[in-house]
Amino acid sequence: MSMFVGEALVGEGNEVAHIDLLIGSKDGPVGTAFANALASQSAGHSNLLAVVRPNLAVKPATVMITKVTLKTIGQAVQMFGPAQTAVAKAVVDSVAEGIIPKDQGEELVIVCGVFIHPKAADNKKIHDYNYEATKQAIASAMAGKPTAEETIAQRDAGEHPFKNF
Repeated sequence: MSMFVGEALVGEGNEVAHIDLLIGSKDGPVGTAFANALASQSAGHSNLLAVVRPNLAVKPATVMITKVTLKTIGQAVQMFGPAQTAVAKAVVDSVAEGIIPKDQGEELVIVCGVFIHPKAADNKKIHDYNYEATKQAIASAMAGKPTAEETIAQRDAGEHPFKNF
């Protein structure tokens, strides 16, 4: 496959994390999306590489894209701080645990959409929820989950938490 798709929602309140991501080869559609995300910045949408620390980008290379327009420096700091740290650690841990094969670290890239609510205030929750959501989204993507059969079987087994917003 040239593209794996993952999604996860973790947490509650204003710190809830919602991750949508694509994993694929650098020379395929995900690679194109990755390059476009880094090259196409716009006001309030500062896409950034996931780094463990400055000068140590994760492998596979991961670009984080904002799913909400960042309007304040506080929101930008949350994206560049606890969210970036969480996504980076989740990618590295996924490689260390074999969810993403180590030998594909240079061939694959990840495009990771990150939601941070404008009223989010608890940076620890932002970190913890985004870490868990990213780990879950990666695991789902790499396993091809949910399958069409699982989606059909569970289509009436609960409600979307934001259905009435």
